Amino acid sequence: MSGSEADLLFLLDSSGSVSYYEFSRVKEFMWDLVQPFTFGPSDVQASIIHISTTPTMEFPFDRYLSGETLQQAIRNTQQLMGDTNTGKALSYAKEKLFSDEAGARPDVPKVLVWVTDGFSTDDISEPMQLLKDMGVTVFIVSTGRGNYLELSAAASQPPEKHLHFVDVDDLPIITKELQDAILDVIQANRLHAVEITSSSFRLTWPKLLSQETDYYTLEYAPIDDLARKRTKQVSGAHTSLVLSNLAPETTYEVALIPESNVHYFPPQTTRVTTLAEEISPAQVLISESGPHSFHVSWAPTLESVRGYQILYGPLPGNSVKLLEVDGKHNSTVVDNLAPNTTYLVTVTAVYRSGKEKSLSAKACTQE
Repeated sequence: MSGSEADLLFLLDSSGSVSYYEFSRVKEFMWDLVQPFTFGPSDVQASIIHISTTPTMEFPFDRYLSGETLQQAIRNTQQLMGDTNTGKALSYAKEKLFSDEAGARPDVPKVLVWVTDGFSTDDISEPMQLLKDMGVTVFIVSTGRGNYLELSAAASQPPEKHLHFVDVDDLPIITKELQDAILDVIQANRLHAVEITSSSFRLTWPKLLSQETDYYTLEYAPIDDLARKRTKQVSGAHTSLVLSNLAPETTYEVALIPESNVHYFPPQTTRVTTLAEEISPAQVLISESGPHSFHVSWAPTLESVRGYQILYGPLPGNSVKLLEVDGKHNSTVVDNLAPNTTYLVTVTAVYRSGKEKSLSAKACTQE
């Protein structure tokens, strides 16, 4: 999941109301949650703030820039005990999510994951609202009873996507769902590709431009041949565009450049890899037919094909034989056949991805 920037802040209930066992289970959950993300200065950065009597930052955003070092830092995190002053911690989080000294970056999505046993000794509504007003997406995981109305008001909307009530032993149940939801937040604020095929993909991006004279320039090229750069322009009203006539199994470097007379928007970039070309053999040709053999050929041979399977058997009948042919070849001779017999021949392309496509033809041997 690289090329997706975000500052991800864990608000961790480290107070005395949480048992040592619960605290260790929550750390395991955080450890699992960060696994699929790519960490680094141009990817995701993470930080932890403890909820206690006084909020404390465990480490700043720019301290751990690989998944391994971050996971080790989560493992090493110690519970502080003290009071559950969540409101204070939220005010502190707001300050740190937007500060250079804490390693936070301007203009990247901000995501807050608050793991709580459902209790707070001070008011959370006002500091939480300030965070959301500044564009922070708030996910809440409650492992205790908690007040549903209070927590659903505190989480980002809609609560069914951003609020989870789950027993501390069942946290792994929600890990994948929460990972996907965080990724959606990151990508909604970024240029990214959907509907990827072997020859096309759709780019989508957030609405950045508003003036009628504003427009976007899109530049794209295969990363191993950047000289073959192509350019498209679309009006500022667009938030998506399909790029087609692309090469299969090729990684493209794509840049979206918002062109505005009023504001400066930094270019957004992403890398997209097209799928393997998975077309069935275009046609099966039978030639050089004799009484005991015929020649079978097909097109095309593709790098994405591992091999071909040729199944043949007399019609009518259910005895079928198999010939296997290397993916570099596009023809073979089928022999040891009965004269004056109609055969059904099926050529199946077996792709490196594991997919298969088939095409059939009838062939007659001579008398």
